[in-house]
Amino acid sequence: MINRYRWYELVAIYAGILVFLGFILAPFVEGFLVSLKPLGLLFSSPYKFWPENGSFAAYVTMWESVPGFARYIFNSFFISTIVTAIVLILVIPAAYAFARFNFRGSGALLGAFLAVNMFSGAVLLIPLFRLMRSFGVLNTYLAMIMPGVAFLIPSAIWLLRTYMMRIPRELDEAAFVDGASHFYTLRRVILPIAMPGITVVAITTFIGAYAQQFIYALTFNSKTEYMPLPVGLFAYFGRQEVIWNELMAASFVGIAPAVVVIFLLQRYLVSGLTAGAVKQ
Repeated sequence: MINRYRWYELVAIYAGILVFLGFILAPFVEGFLVSLKPLGLLFSSPYKFWPENGSFAAYVTMWESVPGFARYIFNSFFISTIVTAIVLILVIPAAYAFARFNFRGSGALLGAFLAVNMFSGAVLLIPLFRLMRSFGVLNTYLAMIMPGVAFLIPSAIWLLRTYMMRIPRELDEAAFVDGASHFYTLRRVILPIAMPGITVVAITTFIGAYAQQFIYALTFNSKTEYMPLPVGLFAYFGRQEVIWNELMAASFVGIAPAVVVIFLLQRYLVSGLTAGAVKQ
């Protein structure tokens, strides 16, 4: 259909896309350029957008300036990976049940799941803190994993349920005729077809778990060895003068694992988001 546009319409479309991407990417570009600038030039007047004598020195010195930086990155990646694995284990059978069975209260339960996403994690910090303390998991990985799992499950169920509803029920019925159980049907019939949707849920869950670590780790953990990257940077840069170029360098290195995961799985992400868009 894009071939039907006139040349000036194509120019307008691509210009609009470039402007939209410019607004989205501008903060990241500026942050990256700040990481390349010497600290003395960050507050110079007039402000220069493009760095003069820029270098990657901040990416080297920040490893020495931030004690335990590699540990912080490992903690963030580890917490996000465990949260994603637990969410998938719980969400896949739940989404299949909501997609295939019309049991009493399913609609109300789905509505309750949706309502959970309306609450910010900050609203429930005090009850969660008391709960974590009663479980005896404060200052452990579990104190950050459990809230992450609880808050990411509802959206994952909604997303995967919608995808599984697009899979024809005739496949289930054919498996039942052959004597297959619901569990066997889910494992051998539904899961291979639903892998694009599961991949989308895994990626969005990983990104959500990676992004929401700050508030939970700041509240439920005080030990350096369990700190994820956001709290580790906050604890260091919040106690003294902020070295902005090193902070930006550390931030870009910290988000690298999430970017790598998205880059490696982008083919599955696109196929999962577009699957079912065209009726066969």
